[in-house]
Amino acid sequence: MEYKNATIKHQANVYHDGKVTSRSIVTAEGEMKTLGIMLPGTFRFSTGAPEVMEVTQGSCRVKLADSQDWSEYQSGESFDVPGNSHFDIEVDQILDYICHFK
Repeated sequence: MEYKNATIKHQANVYHDGKVTSRSIVTAEGEMKTLGIMLPGTFRFSTGAPEVMEVTQGSCRVKLADSQDWSEYQSGESFDVPGNSHFDIEVDQILDYICHFK
């Protein structure tokens, strides 16, 4: 994926003792996204706005706030996270992702 004429916020977003990092970008169309990487581990994230998390490399297991079940996602797949919610994500190997904010 390529974002032409995007604005990149140079300060990294760092979570979970540095095991998750991302960079925020705003596309030429005004869309907000983060491009990130996760190291192996299990993490919980809270959301303000609804978002779509796209797995671009690796795989993960995800449990949304309103679910008791874990779902698996591979490179090329994505999942929706409601706003004002949270999700748990389990990563066994390095995971690259793009978070698309709605």
